[in-house]
Amino acid sequence: MMKMEASFDTEESFDDPSCLAPQAPSSPAKRTNEVKETKTTINGVTFPLPGEGPEQQLLKPNEWSYCDYFWTDKKDPQGATSVVGFEVLVQKQLKGKQMQKEMSEFIHERIKIEEEYAKNLSKLSLSPLAAQEEGTLGEAWTQLKKSLHDEAEVHLKFSNKLHSEVEKPLLTFRGDGFKKDLKKYEHQLADLRKQLTSRYAGVEKARKALADRQKDLDLKTQQLEVKLSNKTEEDIKKARRKSTQGTT
Repeated sequence: MMKMEASFDTEESFDDPSCLAPQAPSSPAKRTNEVKETKTTINGVTFPLPGEGPEQQLLKPNEWSYCDYFWTDKKDPQGATSVVGFEVLVQKQLKGKQMQKEMSEFIHERIKIEEEYAKNLSKLSLSPLAAQEEGTLGEAWTQLKKSLHDEAEVHLKFSNKLHSEVEKPLLTFRGDGFKKDLKKYEHQLADLRKQLTSRYAGVEKARKALADRQKDLDLKTQQLEVKLSNKTEEDIKKARRKSTQGTT
């Protein structure tokens, strides 16, 4: 009997439930806050932050550029909605036809100027002015008209080169071959975008399922904490009753 009294010498030893209660797990919210952010989401697509993703040499590591990420937003002119980067690039490509037409017209005007200039120089070189002049002045005048003729030839050749190497390729760039290749790439890109949309939907579904499971885990964690707390109180009461019975 004395040994039992020695084991339960003070009732205060049971007043502190921490001596029997197991340590409760840390709060899920606290754990979430402790996790370092390593990703960012743009247009519903998740990208790793610089330095956190796989080793890849970025062309513009300090900004979200088309060449690296392709998904940067652009605000609608009215400010109501956003346009994804893909649509911006598509519109840019569609405007390329008009840009190509304007460039070819510009080069064509330059060709006309060169041809007109060459024509006028050639005409001027055939002038009969001072044709009967003799001596050093006659020789100088002959050389002057020859230089005009040579310069006219240079400008004429330059205009022909502009036509064959610049204007003509610009006009034929969007020919049948280009349209065929463009059609092929459009189909490929459309398939890739469908895959991306499907996978994004799958990610959203998984995210919602994970959120539901997290809520269920939080609820069960709270229930477990309450259950452990109640069990601890019952154990303390039982121990007190045994202590009281032992002392009597």
